[in-house]
Amino acid sequence: MTIVTSQPSPGVIQALLDRPASRNAINLEMVRKLGAVVRNHEARVIILGSTTDEALSAGVDLKLSKADRAEVSRELYGLYETMRTTEAIVVVALSGYAIGGGAQLLIASDFRVASPNATIRFRGPGHGLAVGAWGLPGLVGRGRAVDLTLTMRSVGAAEAHAIGLIERIEDEPLQYALGFAEEVSRLSAPAVAAIKRIIGMPDPIEALRAERDHNDGWDGVIPSESEGGSDFAR
Repeated sequence: MTIVTSQPSPGVIQALLDRPASRNAINLEMVRKLGAVVRNHEARVIILGSTTDEALSAGVDLKLSKADRAEVSRELYGLYETMRTTEAIVVVALSGYAIGGGAQLLIASDFRVASPNATIRFRGPGHGLAVGAWGLPGLVGRGRAVDLTLTMRSVGAAEAHAIGLIERIEDEPLQYALGFAEEVSRLSAPAVAAIKRIIGMPDPIEALRAERDHNDGWDGVIPSESEGGSDFAR
C-alpha cells in the first residue's frame, strides 16, 4: 500500500502517503494513485498528508532504476499541474520532512498547514535538477526562491510561515486541515472554483476582469448554510 484514502465528510477526500519505512519516498504506484485522487471530480476539497509524523515525503525514491526515477519525475510534474488546475481546493498537511518532490507537493497545493517540527528542502542542483523554481516565486518572492533553490538549505516551520511558504503552524496539522476542508466544502462550489482560478492568474488586470465577470450575475442574495453557504468567517 502506498496511500490510504478516505472520505471523512461529504465532498472531502483525504489521501495519506503510506510508505513510512522510506519516509514516503515516491514511486510509480504512489504518484499514479495520487493523480487518480486529484482527478476525482466528486471532490470539493482534497487533503494530502501522511500516515507518519516523520515525513510528508522525502522525494522520489532513489532506489528506483534511472528509467523509473525519470518516469516518476514526469508523472509528478503532471500531478503538480493537475493540482493547480483542478477546481478542488488542495490542502497539504505536513508533519516532519518535505524534501524535493515532497516539497513540490506543498507549492502545488492551495493551502498548507504544518506541524512545528516541519522541515522543507528544495534539493535540486546537487543532483543536476531544477526543483521548485516554477512555483516558489509566487509564494516567497524571486530573491527567496533563488535562495531556497540554489542553497538547498532546510527551512523550518517558523521561517516557512514567516516567508509565506506555509499558511499555518498547528500541533495537529491533519486535524486542522480537516476542519478547514469541511468549512470550504460548504461554500458555494462555483465561487470557490472561481477564486482558485482567479488567484492563479498572473496578470492582475485579467484577474480583476475575471472576478468582475463571475460576480456580474449575483442577485444580492447570501445563501444560508443549508443552501451551500458557511459561517466560516464569523
